[in-house]
Amino acid sequence: MEGDFTVKVVSHPRYVDMAKCIACGACSEKCPKKVPSEYNERLDKRKAIYVRYAQAVPLKYGIDKDNCIFFAKGKCKACEKHCPTGAVNYEDQEVRRDIKVGSIIASAGFKPFDPSIYLQYSYSKFANVVTALEFERILAASGPWMGHMVRPSDEKEPKKIAWLQCVGSREVNACDHPYCSAVCCMYAIKEAALAKEHAHDGLDAAIFYMDMRTFGKDFEKYYEKAKGKGVRFVRSRIHTITEVADKSLQIEYVTENGVAMTEEFDMVVLSHGLEIAKETVELAQRLGIDLMPSNFVKSGSFTPVASSRPGVYVCGALAGPKDIPLSVVEASAAACAAAGKLSGARGTLVSEPEIPKALDVKGDAPRVGVFVCSCGINIAGVVDVKAVVEYAKTLPNVAYVENNLFTCSQDTQDKMAQVIKDQGLNRIVVAACTPRTHEPLFQETLQSAGLNKYLFDMANIRNQDSWVHTGEPEQATEKAKDLVRMAVAKASLLQPLNEVQLSVMPAAMVIGGGISGMNAALELARQGFTTHLVERDAELGGNARLLRITAKGEEVAPYLKELTERVKSESNIVLHLSTAIKNVDGFVGNFKTTLAGPGGEEVVEHGAAVIAIGAAERRPTEYLYGEDSRVKTHLELDSGLMSGAIDPKKTNSVVFVQCVGSREPERPYCSKVCCTHSVESALHFKEHNPDCQVTVLYRDMRTFGERELLYKEARSKGVLFVRYGVDHKPRVAKAGDGLTVTVRDHILDRDLLIDADLVVLASAIVSHKDESLAQMFKVPLDEDGWFLEAHQKLRPVDFATDGVFMAGLAHYPKPIEEAVAQAQAAVSRAVTVLSRKEMWLPGTVAFIDQKKCVGCGVCWTVCPYQAIAADDKGLAVVNEALCKGCGTCVASCRSGAPNLRGFTTQDVMAQIEAML
Repeated sequence: MEGDFTVKVVSHPRYVDMAKCIACGACSEKCPKKVPSEYNERLDKRKAIYVRYAQAVPLKYGIDKDNCIFFAKGKCKACEKHCPTGAVNYEDQEVRRDIKVGSIIASAGFKPFDPSIYLQYSYSKFANVVTALEFERILAASGPWMGHMVRPSDEKEPKKIAWLQCVGSREVNACDHPYCSAVCCMYAIKEAALAKEHAHDGLDAAIFYMDMRTFGKDFEKYYEKAKGKGVRFVRSRIHTITEVADKSLQIEYVTENGVAMTEEFDMVVLSHGLEIAKETVELAQRLGIDLMPSNFVKSGSFTPVASSRPGVYVCGALAGPKDIPLSVVEASAAACAAAGKLSGARGTLVSEPEIPKALDVKGDAPRVGVFVCSCGINIAGVVDVKAVVEYAKTLPNVAYVENNLFTCSQDTQDKMAQVIKDQGLNRIVVAACTPRTHEPLFQETLQSAGLNKYLFDMANIRNQDSWVHTGEPEQATEKAKDLVRMAVAKASLLQPLNEVQLSVMPAAMVIGGGISGMNAALELARQGFTTHLVERDAELGGNARLLRITAKGEEVAPYLKELTERVKSESNIVLHLSTAIKNVDGFVGNFKTTLAGPGGEEVVEHGAAVIAIGAAERRPTEYLYGEDSRVKTHLELDSGLMSGAIDPKKTNSVVFVQCVGSREPERPYCSKVCCTHSVESALHFKEHNPDCQVTVLYRDMRTFGERELLYKEARSKGVLFVRYGVDHKPRVAKAGDGLTVTVRDHILDRDLLIDADLVVLASAIVSHKDESLAQMFKVPLDEDGWFLEAHQKLRPVDFATDGVFMAGLAHYPKPIEEAVAQAQAAVSRAVTVLSRKEMWLPGTVAFIDQKKCVGCGVCWTVCPYQAIAADDKGLAVVNEALCKGCGTCVASCRSGAPNLRGFTTQDVMAQIEAML
């Protein structure tokens, strides 16, 4: 039952002692048995003793008993003979345990669809027909061809590759997968773009598709960028692939204009969809949770991570096809939901890691260790990393140099810590990717080795080198040497830094009283934190007040009423209606926000903030909107249907126009929810009046995931879908007592005239572009006005500013279930701050040499964080708790009084001198 589960766990034998295994690979190298890899049986071979993949955590070997010669014949034992640590244990047994838990999170993921059942694609017959996952392996540094792009039949570099979309998705004949797998369009575009970068002599990359579903944040821009790089997009469903004499592949297809074509390609990549494995279905049955007909876990729009069984939660692709950012959001959301009723036990089973006391290296001569990362082929595919390693050995103060395939992998981190101790290193340089994502990881490794974590620097030879110089490997290698030389010069001067300890105010503020904001406030309150919910309007609800129904058929109004009542009755929530944010002072754990409301101004102290201010529906300027009352937006349609102003039984003809203001130069993004809303509304009219003529004019139908079933149902009930081109947009005109919509038929190349009682415009969702709020909380907006997350995949609800998080439409257009999940995820992240009694702030902060300061005030005027003020003598002093180490004061002072710890003027000049 919820709050008191007993989970029976079986740990299968690995036949390798994980404590002893050092992942040296000697066992696998000597193993005589090769078998097909379970991930890519056609391309990859592995040994009977192996690791699953190069970045596995923990990176430990295991024996495949079913393919091991010793277990089959009682002899061999090559792995045992050559293991230097005696880790092999043939007597290993399975271990059964009962684990007592309060909540369960199911995140068993998906299984890639097997396209062998498509006889017309001859996947299992033609060597050069591969799946998208196999193509990823071809491009991977740890793959069968070490990252060199070749075709399997003859290992020659392909000059022409086709990607076929919707293999195992949107399909009811070859397989029972009527849903859209949601991720395939984007990964095909990514693979095509990467393939063009890998090609030495150019590549013709073509993607054959039905609808390009680039509906996520910045996806449409990526799509347009791929077009600009020469990726061809052909709207056609391929029926058959034929192999020709040289093993190339012939494709026959019909273009969108009805022209029959034949093309030959060196390779064909099948963009295969997502499905749930048989074992996962069995797991769900054991957990007692309901599945949908597609075998994805059933959940509701208002409770997106809750399964049908109380206390059991779900996240990731197990709940439906989705990409990495949304999977990460749902993971945090599930953690929030699971922890809600367990908040009283928070921290009772936590053991703090023991961090050794940092060695005192002051006065010691620098002994710099340099670790050069290949990053698979991300770096090594362009930069000659071996040459960089040899060059680094010649640099002053360098005592040790090493190359790693993935420096960020767990085994390399363990090894690095040991090397630091064994070699007596006191400064570390990692030449790899960006410190934005990986610096904290490497700093933890320094701490575990007994070094102050600030005795570290990174040379970004990926983002700043290999990724931007893919066609210039020699110059990229020289630049990598320059970057490493500069990093070593700086690292040699680094000094240990101390961090500031602060207490945390265990209260939160949520800005925005829509569905996201109210859910965030309730979750924070449920976890025991006082929460101030600030809404600028006089009532709660936001855009949801105008929404009729969700994609899953749940009515929004009753849910919104119940949600609002819960917020108003929650004792831990302080509600501020008709209130605006006037000013924000402070920092993570200690914010002081000034509110301006009906009762005047008040200052609220809180440790974290969630920004959920929503977005707005654009007011169209086209299609007679505002000139004729029969032309309405989606929200106006829903409002009219709920109030009775629009009677679907008396409506005989409706035309929906998609992408009104979206996917345009001014707004180069997809608003994500419009296609589904139009299809659901079309079905509503058909349900109440089967004879109603309903027409949807679209550019691409983006009914992703299970929404595809609505699209299928609409077609079966007679809803007409007519595609239009961006160069031939529909026209709306008054015609007598009605309206006439004119649209160009792309096949007939003739205009169609449609009489309409009602025209509904799928108008774009637009950001409030609240620059004032963004500046007060010191958080960024992107060029379209959406709040910009710290990292799209790794930190999708965090800002770069600590202690501030985002949720809902303020981040990007999304349906209700994603908005709720993001609210829960933001709470999960905020609780990591609020649940602490105190926290440590970074040591990379500014300081003032008051001997040089003349009190001119430039530094405290330019400081964007108000971290500098005048002391009683009129001289500058830094509040280290507010300082973010941006360096603006250092660059602005004419006297040279400010400096930045970890980035002193001496450090920077050393890098410049090394560069020159």
